[in-house]
Amino acid sequence: MPLTRSLSMTSLSGLPLWDEEDLPVDDLLLFEVAWEVTNKVGGIYTVIQTKAKITVDEWGENLFMMGPYYEHNFNTQVEQCEPPNPAIKKAMGALIDNGCLVYFGRWLIEGSPYVILFDTGSAAWNLDRWKGDLWDTCGIGLPAHDREANDSLLFGSMVAWFFKELGDSPNVLAHFHEWQVGAGLILCRSRKIPLATIFTTHATLLGRYICAGNVDFYNNLDKFNIDQEAGERQIYHRYCLERAAVHCAHVFTTVSQITAVEANHMLHRKPDVVTPNGLNIKKFSAMHEFQNLHSTNKGQIQEFIRGHFYGHLDFNLEKTLFFFIAGRYEFSNKGVDIFLESLSRLNYLLRVHKNDVTVVVFFIMPAKTNNFNVETLKGQAVRKQLWDTAHTVKDKFGKRLYEALLKGDIPDMNTILDRDDFTIMKRAIYATQRHTLPPVTTHNMLDDTSDPILANVRRIGLFNARTDRVKVLFHPEFLSSTSPLLPMDYEEFVRGCHLGVFPSYYEPWGYTPGECTVMGIPSVTTNLSGFGCFMEEHVSDPTAYGMYVHIDLFTFITKSLCFTCGSIDSVDLCLQFYMHARSLALRRAFPDKFKMEPLAPPQTEGFRYPRPGSVPPSPSASVHSTPHHSDEEDDEEPYDEDKEAERDRQNIKAPFTLGATPEGKKTHPGESAN
Repeated sequence: MPLTRSLSMTSLSGLPLWDEEDLPVDDLLLFEVAWEVTNKVGGIYTVIQTKAKITVDEWGENLFMMGPYYEHNFNTQVEQCEPPNPAIKKAMGALIDNGCLVYFGRWLIEGSPYVILFDTGSAAWNLDRWKGDLWDTCGIGLPAHDREANDSLLFGSMVAWFFKELGDSPNVLAHFHEWQVGAGLILCRSRKIPLATIFTTHATLLGRYICAGNVDFYNNLDKFNIDQEAGERQIYHRYCLERAAVHCAHVFTTVSQITAVEANHMLHRKPDVVTPNGLNIKKFSAMHEFQNLHSTNKGQIQEFIRGHFYGHLDFNLEKTLFFFIAGRYEFSNKGVDIFLESLSRLNYLLRVHKNDVTVVVFFIMPAKTNNFNVETLKGQAVRKQLWDTAHTVKDKFGKRLYEALLKGDIPDMNTILDRDDFTIMKRAIYATQRHTLPPVTTHNMLDDTSDPILANVRRIGLFNARTDRVKVLFHPEFLSSTSPLLPMDYEEFVRGCHLGVFPSYYEPWGYTPGECTVMGIPSVTTNLSGFGCFMEEHVSDPTAYGMYVHIDLFTFITKSLCFTCGSIDSVDLCLQFYMHARSLALRRAFPDKFKMEPLAPPQTEGFRYPRPGSVPPSPSASVHSTPHHSDEEDDEEPYDEDKEAERDRQNIKAPFTLGATPEGKKTHPGESAN
């Protein structure tokens, strides 16, 4: 029998278990500070939301999340209530008494953590004074035109003010995420406010900008003039905020090893801990649950396709595959450029080989628009009209057939429909005629001519023509179940697709391929993303989970691929990295109070997730390597659980390391230390 997944997990040496008593959470207050608390802008929202439940389970009523106040977000995502902690209530009151509005409540996500939201607009009258304080403190000046940087200073100043007003509260641990909240950390340290601090960069600010400029980033990390690069991109003040926060923090962390290397060069501090991101997911007990959800949601996507391609629906929807790419609209960083190029070649191969499979590719990336495309809305209206017409005729047909059968007659099918029925159907068919190609984008773009996706679609000539086997749909807006076009949430949409493609050049972690996996959908990523590196280093057979670091799209279409999905990047496994970072920060901030034994950071070197329980623990080919079956192959070695477990332990790679090799040569991504 094959080794089950649970046995595989326990048979490995794995990650060390941590004793929660090492961290006296009852005597601590933990604050998670991020610009995306209740405010969805990018991936950090997912990071915060995902680990909220397990952090609440650990910290209980002593966990508070801090973010900016936006009225719409507060009304829809937060249940307002009174602070249960007197120290929190007192600190909020001090700000409110001075005209700075602060709101408190429970965030309506799993775990229902407490949130403290600061209205930066109510404190805008302090901006010039607080700019002067920042300049006097660390010599960082913020230009008047950069509203985001100014808002970050207002927010950070209010956060620092809040921490100062906590007074004689229990020991405080504050975890700051990204440069937008860096000002708060800098001011807390400069004012000697007694708290332990952690700063996490999910992607270095300068690294993201440099990669967006089509630069060979990873092979030239040690060659960049950092100050000059930041100045040329007019983000020097933002970069200074980020770098100052990194060096002010008691503990500095990143989300992946590849970002740790980047941070070491860009920010000149080696991270103390790497805290991989995880997904807090619902685990399904049976494979048919994935299949049922896929079938249901695929049907919804097919309905949208029927409307969008009305008049040109000359392809079989049962032989149509749905691919998608989603995320922040960063054309090069997210690999949209290489994806479009691959689609052009895929279209050519499918046409040359006369393949009857059609591929519809969705680009789900928010961009500036002014409204829905009229032609797209018309398509959904035409589809609904045809649906209503078909049901009207069907009901009349069914009633006449029923009455004829009651009389014992077999009706003449040529006369059971009258002239009016044929007229209705002809009018419906006439309404489906169109003299234009189905639109590539579902919305009217504000800058259609210079949009990178549309410009490259014109270059490669994928205009959704009848002869194209690859159809392109650009949806420049996040998905929503209330949309009049494609009324589906992102999770539902992913479950209805066949492949998620994320060929990112710059992706510090990357949730999207992991989300595909736990929803039962294959995905492809690159080994330049944190998630892809993690898969290559710590998963024995990523393809068994439906994860591909490299893939041939044409092969994917023409061959039958079977895969098993599993929750291998659960946030439970990532908790111990946060625990280590927190205990390390407390020891550094309060050495007299926290004299815990200095524990080594959680080790992942040598740890390899096994293959899913539905596949054999050892590699096995689906077909024989020679045309004829050898008699010797019938005598298979009997299964030995202990021996297979030992093979799993030895199935390791050399870890991805920072710093210098024994010869003194620094290593870079993709470059072996040997």
